[in-house]
Amino acid sequence: MATLKLNTELFPISWNAYDSYGEALLLTGKKQEAASMYERSIKLNPDNKSGIKALETIQKRTDN
Repeated sequence: MATLKLNTELFPISWNAYDSYGEALLLTGKKQEAASMYERSIKLNPDNKSGIKALETIQKRTDN
C-alpha cells in the first residue's frame, strides 16, 4: 500500500497511479479514500472507464 501511495507522489500526473492506489484502498475497505483516488484518476483521464465504474460502485454503496 505504501508503494502505491508513493507512486502517486512520484508521478502526480499519472492517472494510472491514482487508479491503482484507489483499487488497493477499496480492497482494504477504505471506500472514501478510494473514491478520492478514483476522482483524481478520472480528472487526469476522463476516458478511464474502469475508474468511472469503480467510483459509481463506491457511490452506490455509500448512498445505501
